[in-house]
Amino acid sequence: MELFEDNGLISQSEWTKNIEILKPVKELNYSEDKIASEVIRLLEEAVLSRIPNNQNIGIFFSGGLDSSLIAAICKKNNVKFTCYTVGFQDGNMGIPEDVKYAKRVAKFLKLSDEEFKFKIFNLKESENIINNTAKILKDIPDKDNINPIVNLGVAAVEVAAYSISKKENFFFTGIGSEEIFAGYERHRNNPTNDECLNGLFKMYERDLLRDYAVSKSLGFVFLTPFLDEELIKYSLTIPIHYKINDSGNKIILRRAAFYYLEKYSERPKKAAQYGSSFIKAIEKLSAKKGFTNKKEYYKSLNKK
Repeated sequence: MELFEDNGLISQSEWTKNIEILKPVKELNYSEDKIASEVIRLLEEAVLSRIPNNQNIGIFFSGGLDSSLIAAICKKNNVKFTCYTVGFQDGNMGIPEDVKYAKRVAKFLKLSDEEFKFKIFNLKESENIINNTAKILKDIPDKDNINPIVNLGVAAVEVAAYSISKKENFFFTGIGSEEIFAGYERHRNNPTNDECLNGLFKMYERDLLRDYAVSKSLGFVFLTPFLDEELIKYSLTIPIHYKINDSGNKIILRRAAFYYLEKYSERPKKAAQYGSSFIKAIEKLSAKKGFTNKKEYYKSLNKK
């Protein structure tokens, strides 16, 4: 599924129309192994088909399941790429979880120094990143169902990663994986493919507007293999118990990823703003500036 046309994001009505078409007719009745094999085949195809000829590719790399799987596919297929990992650390804070996992996965995948770069930002550097990110997001309309601090935290990770990059024109992201493979807590509360589909409809306002604002401002294009039409269509026919049950979430994707990642396919989900610890930078800056909560601090940034 193409998110961009004429160098702009497709309209919300077009997005809704595209998702409507993908509604499943019935669930699959195949073995878990057979489904996992097809998932990895479709994902490999989705990744490789999105790589423009003769282009170096960036990967926003958290060391989590989705970005690690994209990196592994690129590595196996001799794609020219660099993974970028960022985090925030201040005082006696520990190393950000994303940085720890990313370094482990990079070692496991035998990524070269050119294929994996990371940086841990201090409070002053993080403040600059957060200020720049707030400017990028200021024109996104307020919505009751959108948490502006989540938007700020997620986008800040993207802005920070781009700041240490070689300014590639294209960056892979794992956006969409949580929706189609039941990675959120709400999927546990409502374990159905209808909930997966409902999440896809809501992605436009919750995720796509934010990510497009970042990519447009910084001058690159997001590559989104987990929003591939064929992969979405297939994922919505997978029985929900292959996605989420008492043993965990995104089960079928982890099963599919084991070939590439082995034990690293089991890392639990950690939202970007938490795994990177950028949410802690926002908290520290809010307190330092004398605000009672993070939302008031964010509002002050939008007035600058």
